Amino acid sequence: MNKKTIKRFSVIALSLFCLNTVNVKADTDPYNTWWNAEVNAEKESQNVIENYDDFTKAVNAEEGINVEAKSAILMEPTTGKILYEKNIDEKYAPASVTKVMTMLLTMENIDSGKITLQDKVTCSENAKNMGGSTMLLDTGEIRTVEELLKGVAIASGNDAAVALAEFLGGTEDAFAEMMNKRAQELGMTNTTFKNCNGLPAVGHESTARDIAKMSLELLKHPTILKYTGTYMETISEGRKSPIELVNHNKLVRFFEGCDGLKTGFTDEAKYCITATATKNKVRMLSVIMGAPTFKIRNRDASMLMNYGFSKYEGRKLLAKDEDVETIYMSKQTDRFFIAKAKEDLVVVLPKGTTGELEKRVVIEELQKEYKSGDVVGKCEVYLGEDKVGEVQLYSDRDIKKGNILDNFKYNVRNLFKKGI
Repeated sequence: MNKKTIKRFSVIALSLFCLNTVNVKADTDPYNTWWNAEVNAEKESQNVIENYDDFTKAVNAEEGINVEAKSAILMEPTTGKILYEKNIDEKYAPASVTKVMTMLLTMENIDSGKITLQDKVTCSENAKNMGGSTMLLDTGEIRTVEELLKGVAIASGNDAAVALAEFLGGTEDAFAEMMNKRAQELGMTNTTFKNCNGLPAVGHESTARDIAKMSLELLKHPTILKYTGTYMETISEGRKSPIELVNHNKLVRFFEGCDGLKTGFTDEAKYCITATATKNKVRMLSVIMGAPTFKIRNRDASMLMNYGFSKYEGRKLLAKDEDVETIYMSKQTDRFFIAKAKEDLVVVLPKGTTGELEKRVVIEELQKEYKSGDVVGKCEVYLGEDKVGEVQLYSDRDIKKGNILDNFKYNVRNLFKKGI
């Protein structure tokens, strides 16, 4: 065999060896890589599911939710269902979000008839000297309850909050006791108020869950939204220089449907907000605590509310003043009234809900007489065992229970009808 033949044979042998080597590598490595990746992914998935906090984070990441604030909650107000949560029971300084309770106690006193929006309040020197955010009240200045509410809701006025506190409680300390009492009634077990405006004080603290609770209660007084949802207001009556109020809650201007509720900031608390908005008959409520900047606070609140709107829809079941049920004054009478819906009844449901909705009419203990417009009970709506909506019912007429003679006549008529 000559050298030329040997050289050719060597080249062929080397080529076959290299080809076999490549084939073996192609057959094994990708398979092993894929298999290991699948096994590792399955293990990671199992670990995620076993750890609830990590699972929540995974779901939130999938939904695009990444809240930077220390604490946050998203709630659907009709049912109180929590749609998102982050450290919602951790205590933090609430700053001016405290004023939600100040507004709540004021609105409860107004709606119960104890005070009116037009009642006059004299501003004390203590109120004037509060510092921080202010509506520029002077000592001895007289303002209406409504004007002070605007000062609190729009300009976050510490002076306005103290003026209302002193008007309702006598002193700010006494009013703080009222705040704490109401907080306990609402189940705000992790909240302690030291003042009415949220200025820094040792032990003045709350949580995202508790702030959501008092915010939901404030939403039961819809008049407040006329003020919290106002971006700019001027109060000029009785002043040489008008008071220009600009809402600290910029979402009122820049987030569609936002009509409240309250912002807050101190060096300790950082940036806080309880924000609410409506869209397509659905209301959402988000609370943000401890955001590093106001932009992050507003972004986090907006992101949560948009998430809620993407998951829920509103369905109108009853129109305002619609007949709901005929209510007889007793079993032995033909006297009755029509229970009518006081407002539109809109239920908020997860999008795509197909379950059957059940209406339940709940009438309070029947009175001896009703005037037209008197509230007589409510109509509740359930999806399974979950209540998803309710509306108050009122009497459509003046009506009295029959006396013994009326009931006797009714029984006699019925007796003859049965006989015939």
